[in-house]
Amino acid sequence: MKHPLESLMVAGGILLLAFLSCLLLPAPVLALSLAQNIIATFHLQDLGQLYTIIFCAWFLFLGALEYLVIRFVWRRWFSIERS
Repeated sequence: MKHPLESLMVAGGILLLAFLSCLLLPAPVLALSLAQNIIATFHLQDLGQLYTIIFCAWFLFLGALEYLVIRFVWRRWFSIERS
């Protein structure tokens, strides 16, 4: 780490990209029978609670993936520092 706030910027970047993902990319949709099995397995209250968990996990995963791709592209081709 070259900057003391880099870890904070990483987390902020992931959350920002997760927010952008929720505006641009659809979340997965489960079949009703599969959703009912998951609700029973994890003792959830209803379908809304299940989809809240699915949406949060999906968008954070997409945000982390987008962050890593953008970071790789930036460091590979656009970075000023060359080692």
